[in-house]
Amino acid sequence: MARHVVLFGDSILDNAAYVPGWPDVAEQLRAELGPEDRVTLLAVDGSISEQVERQLDLCPHDATHVVVSSGGNDILHNAAMLEKEASTVAAALSMLMQARAEFEPPYRSMVQRASQLTVPTALCTIYDANMGPLTATAISIFNDAVTRAIHDAGLDLLDLRLVCNEAADYANPIEPSVAGGAKIAAAIANYVRCVDAKATNSRVFARNSRVFV
Repeated sequence: MARHVVLFGDSILDNAAYVPGWPDVAEQLRAELGPEDRVTLLAVDGSISEQVERQLDLCPHDATHVVVSSGGNDILHNAAMLEKEASTVAAALSMLMQARAEFEPPYRSMVQRASQLTVPTALCTIYDANMGPLTATAISIFNDAVTRAIHDAGLDLLDLRLVCNEAADYANPIEPSVAGGAKIAAAIANYVRCVDAKATNSRVFARNSRVFV
């Protein structure tokens, strides 16, 4: 059966503006899948979690697989916090936890909306390999909220931290390059094939949270 993979989220999946003249993630995914398969890009560069939640309302009725990348732009709103002074490590952690507390409700709301879809659905972690050690450490606190929300909802997790793990994978500090996009597309294609293999073997797709890279 032909597949219809739908991509929701932000510039991690809608990266055409950052790879001018080269294939974006959606085009690279089409090349990874079969000739009868389709890929629909509904992700929009710059989207935050609340906007991604509204994107999910547009899911085509014939979608067979969904992949969502969200959260990175929400975190960017807190980027200036890393420049603030803190008298103790405890004070610095307190600021980060306050930012996480503001991040988590809209992200969880988006994940819950994704869990209402009736097709296999994977959400991505927020990658960090090209952002420096301080930023990567801060992002790990947000990624903890991300992974907890995804697992609580019983959705699948595509861990982009393990996919885009080299400097060449980034067009700039936060967007995937052609090389990074190719890795993301290959990981999505692998997810789709693994899900289909499980469904074929069991005859029923059981929604249990699993991690893919």
